[in-house]
Amino acid sequence: MSRIDETIAFIPVRIAVLTVSDSRGLAEDRSGDVLVSRLTEAGHVLADRRILPDEREEIAAQLRAWCADPGVDVVISTGGTGLTGRDVTVEAHRDVYEKEIEAFGTVFTIVSMKKIGTSAVQSRATGGVAQGTYLFALPGSPGACKDAWDEILAYQLDMRHRPCNFVEIFPRLDENLRRK
Repeated sequence: MSRIDETIAFIPVRIAVLTVSDSRGLAEDRSGDVLVSRLTEAGHVLADRRILPDEREEIAAQLRAWCADPGVDVVISTGGTGLTGRDVTVEAHRDVYEKEIEAFGTVFTIVSMKKIGTSAVQSRATGGVAQGTYLFALPGSPGACKDAWDEILAYQLDMRHRPCNFVEIFPRLDENLRRK
């Protein structure tokens, strides 16, 4: 099935991490810590890290700013993907997406089902692309961040992953803008 082809060079990806929370600061941000640890251990670059409240417009504005920043290739957010009234991260992501990666949420649900059973139905994890930047919204638990990174993103953000990966199509994400 999937594998790492060691004959291909690893390409570090510049990743921004956004934690969405009304109550956590950097010292309590275990989910953000999990993501930062995993991405740097994999050889990627932490491009930026922020914590924002559950405010749709603020989240969308930060996502747009990172999409416009040539120093950011990928944005991973954690938190605000549930069903409560304050959970607006998914809506903010969709305000920014040019294309949604529908299968990301499906695959995340499959991974989650193995760990937490039918409780996985409460997650609205999502992924998409905007301005040549990948965006992923993960639940706010450290376990969900571990699962998403270890089971999906670690592979898809690795140029060596076969049969295919997100990194190899970076140059083509905004090809429509280069056409004359």
